[in-house]
Amino acid sequence: QVQLVESGGGLVQAGGSLRLSCAASGRIFSIDAMGWYRQAPGKQRELVATITSSGVTNYADSVKGRFTISRDNVNNTVYLQMNSLKPEDTAVYRCNVRHRPAGWGFPAFYWGQGTQVTVSS
Repeated sequence: QVQLVESGGGLVQAGGSLRLSCAASGRIFSIDAMGWYRQAPGKQRELVATITSSGVTNYADSVKGRFTISRDNVNNTVYLQMNSLKPEDTAVYRCNVRHRPAGWGFPAFYWGQGTQVTVSS
């Protein structure tokens, strides 16, 4: 089983910055990809950013140029640097990990509990 621990959320004024962290632990064999998702009240969950084990990144159009995703493969940790935050960025952010239990195994997705990000205007 893989467990995810998130941190870094909080309250920030518009234009400010936050850095989210998500560390994976447990029986880890290989993490193929990691990412961040968010969901605001009354809205659907949306992809924010993803990064593969080889470093290929993908961003939602709404955060391009403002957010940066990175990972530490040694510590199985993914980060989300959020700059120039806007009130519309307010949401619960959850990290996601695509884990392969063995070389022959099928990948499985794991989710963190979520961390609240609130951007005031």
